[in-house]
Amino acid sequence: MTKRNKIIYWVATLWLSLGMTATGIVQLIQLPEEAEKMKGLGYPLYFLTIIGIWKLLGVVAILSPKLPLVKEWAYGGFFFLMTGAAFSHLAVNDSAGEYFGPGLLIVLTIVSWYFRPEGRKLITVNE
Repeated sequence: MTKRNKIIYWVATLWLSLGMTATGIVQLIQLPEEAEKMKGLGYPLYFLTIIGIWKLLGVVAILSPKLPLVKEWAYGGFFFLMTGAAFSHLAVNDSAGEYFGPGLLIVLTIVSWYFRPEGRKLITVNE
């Protein structure tokens, strides 16, 4: 892995981790603004706890040096969660500003996944 790719990976991964950790904590403590936003999207409030926990566990997975299969699931979960968020905002005709957070986290997820070092990739055996 080149130095450039390693820098890209770590910058994207750290920003992704920061974003997921921050939003995960906000969802776990159910800030009133977050609860109102969730109600406006049509989701039950217990959904905040579920996605908050999974975001924090996903951050642990992508930052840990082992468990490549769990990392793949975490990246997939982040991608599905953030595309779901974007489409949820689209479904209720939210303003363009509501797409920035999910859009940025989608891009960071893809960049982090794409540039991850060989030691963090799932090794498949060809038969």
